[in-house]
Amino acid sequence: MTLLLVTVLAYLAGSIPTGVIIAGRLGVDVRKVGSGNIGATNVARSIGKTAGLLTLLGDAVKGLIPVLAVRYWDLGDTAMACAAVAALLGHLFSPFLGFSGGKGVATGLGVFLGLAPVAILCSLAVFILTFAVSRIVSLASLAATAATPMFLLALGYPLASAIAGMINAGFVIARHQENIVRLLKGQETKFSLKKP
Repeated sequence: MTLLLVTVLAYLAGSIPTGVIIAGRLGVDVRKVGSGNIGATNVARSIGKTAGLLTLLGDAVKGLIPVLAVRYWDLGDTAMACAAVAALLGHLFSPFLGFSGGKGVATGLGVFLGLAPVAILCSLAVFILTFAVSRIVSLASLAATAATPMFLLALGYPLASAIAGMINAGFVIARHQENIVRLLKGQETKFSLKKP
């Protein structure tokens, strides 16, 4: 019963469409501009860096809070892993958006800041290095996402956390299918704050 409650509450927290809310307050439906994605990158490109940063923070926090709550109540590794996966799934498949959503990178960052902070800091270093070289957000996101489960295993985090990392990485990578195709074709756009 506890695991079910944790999963449901984490899913609902993750499903809050931060980017849609922030853009909506500025009179923009972010789903109809730029790439149509609700995440921080599209918000920043289409509306501005402040809105993009707020979206990034909001998406990360909604992943972080459920995991920290489970840790605070000392409900165990399995419950934390369930919260981690459920919060990400809430972002990817939000009931407030007809069970659609974003790509999960920022929410995944928040989830693993609570679940495995050292591992996610290592993954963040991978993101920064890849982005510094390529200036391509999707490539940096994919590299960091793929690295996260490996860091979880290498650093000796509980098996439940490693499994959560693998599940979340699989979902995030799957959400980047179109980006992967463009990367393979050399057509992926480099990041710029200039509005299209």
